[in-house]
Amino acid sequence: MTKYIFITGGVVSSLGKGIVAASLGSILESRNLSVSVIKLDPYINVDPGTMSPSQHGEVFVTHDGAETDLDLGHYERFVNYKTNKSSNYTTGQIYDIVLKRERKGEYLGSTVQVIPHITDEIILNIKKGSFDKDICIVEIGGTVGDIESLPFIEAIRQMGVEYGRELVSYIHLTLVPYIRAANEIKTKPTQHSVKELRSIGIQPDILVCRSEKDISDHDKKKIALFTNVEAKAVINSIDVDDIYEVPLILHKQGLDDIIVKKLNLSCDKTSLAAWEEYKNKRNNIKNKINIKIIAKYGNYTESYKSLNEAIKHAGVHSGVDINIDYVDAEKLNDKDHSSLANAGGIIVPGGFGGRGIEGKINAIKYARENKVPFLGICLGMQAAVIEFSRNVCKLKNANSTEFDKETKYPVIGLIEEWLDNTGSVEYRDINSNIGGTMRLGEQECALEKESNAYNAYNMSSIFERHRHRFEFNNEYKSLLEENGLIISGKSIDGTLVEVIELKNHPWFLGCQFHPEFTSKPIKGHPLFEAFVKSIRDNK
Repeated sequence: MTKYIFITGGVVSSLGKGIVAASLGSILESRNLSVSVIKLDPYINVDPGTMSPSQHGEVFVTHDGAETDLDLGHYERFVNYKTNKSSNYTTGQIYDIVLKRERKGEYLGSTVQVIPHITDEIILNIKKGSFDKDICIVEIGGTVGDIESLPFIEAIRQMGVEYGRELVSYIHLTLVPYIRAANEIKTKPTQHSVKELRSIGIQPDILVCRSEKDISDHDKKKIALFTNVEAKAVINSIDVDDIYEVPLILHKQGLDDIIVKKLNLSCDKTSLAAWEEYKNKRNNIKNKINIKIIAKYGNYTESYKSLNEAIKHAGVHSGVDINIDYVDAEKLNDKDHSSLANAGGIIVPGGFGGRGIEGKINAIKYARENKVPFLGICLGMQAAVIEFSRNVCKLKNANSTEFDKETKYPVIGLIEEWLDNTGSVEYRDINSNIGGTMRLGEQECALEKESNAYNAYNMSSIFERHRHRFEFNNEYKSLLEENGLIISGKSIDGTLVEVIELKNHPWFLGCQFHPEFTSKPIKGHPLFEAFVKSIRDNK
């Protein structure tokens, strides 16, 4: 029977509940336990895919095509478990399910209420998302005390009562601030946060205390005394330069041993050799390179979270320290390339809408003409096709129909028919809703031998995740190939162009899929490693 670990947060948001959940998952997996991970988000949006990356951060795509919260990316980078459509639920999704059931008469005319109908639905979906693994780790978004998260908190409280505390454990993550002027750690915010949680009916078993400074044994005992938590179960999550040290830090303080004892788990000893190896590689980096990312979503850290991490992974495995410099696509023009002057490599990432597109195209032209290693992802590949069509094939004002519906040369167009991740045919037209109408999830791609793509993956067939509505227009395929464009990857049925490259260039590649979603610190990703190595060797 699945046992549940619920992770809540208090004091302030953005403390790193997702990192703690993911780190704990990786530690428990190392003990030969099977793990699933779920994120419950308190916002009312039904579809995270329609939310602004600048406000909410990136939309992470699962292998089965779910558009989810970025924390699921953290989970997949730390654990072997592949998240899915049942790994992320919003308040909006839960209410949507309940209201549809009410409309169908499934509640037999009963008054529909938060308790029991909403909380029952939450519990049902937590059970569904556990997939009968040994451990299901559930992160509750938001902060305890916020009105938005109350239904989720109530649901997990009920599960503790229903299942018993041998099957359910609660971890509460709080902030323990350091007051520099007084040179003191302050425990009161944590005390109040736990008091708030206990007033709702949940007594945490473990406290993970985020802090700038080490928390002394004296302060840990003080926190334990006022929160009714064992002193050994007060875990210090100190600020670190690299989030991938967190599993090592948590294990060193015995977090997994406490969980194993609390939930009476039968498992192997912890083995974090892979994380130790990653740390050693990172600490022995000698070379340094610069990568320019041509971006348009202002919150660069969160809007491009998976991309940032994939680059970091590639740097560690290639022995290179990478400086990432974001360049505002809207400020780039064809006459001033000063912001690109010291670029070792250039990446044009995915995105939607026409804002900044001409700047992206100008950056790609610079990379092509100046032999700067280039990687275009999703929209980045499409922009590379547009640039090549305009400046090499002389198709004046060639464009995507996403940006110019009347363009004379629509080298990128709307996909009207494609296979989804199950092999079923999907259809769409220009009037289809934006949300949930894209080519989404893991798709198979066939690679041409003796290409940069094939050399990177070292295999003829790969699976990568997609999130887009527009594709390469095959009507221009012959013309572009005649002028030197290499089509090195296609959908497995041969109908959609997935990877493009250039001849006579150190390394120039665009891919329609999102390789950043499947990069892991332990293994990295072959495409990013090939790109980084090309920069290193091109210096």
